Formats: sequence, C-alpha cells, structure tokens
Amino acid sequence: MKKLFTILFIGLISLSMNAQEKTAKIEFKDTTIDYGTINKGADGVRTFEFTNTGDAPLIVSKVSSSCGCTVPKKPEAPIMPGQTGEIEVKYDTNRVMPIRKTITVLSNATTPTVSLKIKGEVIDPSKTSVLEKKSKSVMEK
Repeated sequence: MKKLFTILFIGLISLSMNAQEKTAKIEFKDTTIDYGTINKGADGVRTFEFTNTGDAPLIVSKVSSSCGCTVPKKPEAPIMPGQTGEIEVKYDTNRVMPIRKTITVLSNATTPTVSLKIKGEVIDPSKTSVLEKKSKSVMEK
C-alpha cells in the first residue's frame, strides 16, 4: 500500500512538472508606432500586432496607458499557440502637441510585462507661425 501511494505521489509530481514547462510567449511585430506628423482631429487609431510563439494559451490580463489621452484595448479571448492578436490604441488627436506615450501590457507570458511606445506630433494646420516667411513684404502689397 505504501508503495502504491509512493508511486502515485511521484507520478503526480512529474505530471505537475510537465505542466509547468508549457508557457506562453508574446512577440510583437513592432514595439513602437510612429504616427509621424498628423493633423489635429485625424484618425488616432493604430494597432500593435503580436504572436503567441509559446506552447500554452496567452492571456492578456491588462493593458494600460501612461496618459488619459491614449486608450488601449486588449483582446478578450486567449490567444492560442501560433495565433496572432492585436492591441488597439486610440490617441486623442485633438491635443496639439508631440506624442510620447507608453502602453504597458500584462500577460501570462514568460515576459509578463511589455512596454509599447507611440510617438509623433499633432499639428493644427489652420494656425501658421508668425516666423514663417511670407511671399511679399508689407511694402510690396
């Protein structure tokens, strides 16, 4: 009877060790998105594409932004091994300023925390600089 319990105990331990070897791995196509120079009010939606290169389902538990002007959206369903997913990011382009924001992704992957970045600049084309050179001087008009 003791031998039977010993064999079962060893079997359960080895089974749990094999289960722990399977892990999810997240690999992003790009970790930075460059908006470039965009106009005020333009479409601020971009996506980060990633792949689960591990051998266990990938669960993205939380996606947060460093600012309220950037709203990230995580996938709700687990991403199976070999499948791809996306994290959608929407930046408020009504703010005329340079864009330098960080999106933090938390998951069950071997690297549980990944930082993604967005950059660029939002300009207002209706406002011109007083320093711009004009074609005619005031005297020529």
